[in-house]
Amino acid sequence: MRLTFCGAAGTTTGSQHLLEVNGSKILLDCGLYQGRRDDTWDRNQNFIYNPKEIDVVVLSHAHIDHSGNLPNLTRSGFSGNI
Repeated sequence: MRLTFCGAAGTTTGSQHLLEVNGSKILLDCGLYQGRRDDTWDRNQNFIYNPKEIDVVVLSHAHIDHSGNLPNLTRSGFSGNI
């Protein structure tokens, strides 16, 4: 099992945690990072993982900082269940 903190580490916005277990890639939350315009664009458009390789997204709740980046994720190739 491997857990990677892809967002909301050291801050309270943009929650994304990648859990890799038994060959599956599970994304816990896909939050929108909020902050200065220049910083937010890059963080929200560029993922540190390949969205096409994510098997499923699990949302802890529907606040924008936990679910708001789902449109970018699907636009970048994610096609699994949410």
